[in-house]
Amino acid sequence: MDTDKALREHVLYVLRGGGAHIDFEGVIADFPVELINRKVEHIPYTPWQVLEHMRIAQWDILEFSRNSDHVSPKWPEGYWPGDEAVGADAWNKSVEAFRAGLVEMEKLVEDPSIDLFAPIAHGEGQTVLREALLVADHNAYHLGVLSTLKRLLSAQAKSE
Repeated sequence: MDTDKALREHVLYVLRGGGAHIDFEGVIADFPVELINRKVEHIPYTPWQVLEHMRIAQWDILEFSRNSDHVSPKWPEGYWPGDEAVGADAWNKSVEAFRAGLVEMEKLVEDPSIDLFAPIAHGEGQTVLREALLVADHNAYHLGVLSTLKRLLSAQAKSE
């Protein structure tokens, strides 16, 4: 059995929303754009802010994994957009950038010349495997949040 190939396939599976990990396309496909700037009581962010946070975090992890010159944003403010309302164009641009970043992370995992277990030279013990799993878990967590916001805000809009 080729364990390296099997591991890469498993990591790609979870990055793409397999198993217990929620699928990005399933959540985003019919997300009501008119609700992207709305908040649910007691939840401090909008769907737009969650999506943009996901994009920024994924971009940061990807760039850290492949670029020794990358400088991460300041935590936490660099990872979350402000409270400004955005339109469909900004939402769609963020969706496309998120998709593109995910494809790039998948390419790192697919590349047999990259040792998934080797420490990233400019890191502090991180590996491409760890970073890919971090992306999968972070995305799944926030896609769960987006899915919940979608349900709550859609129900709220129907009752108005």
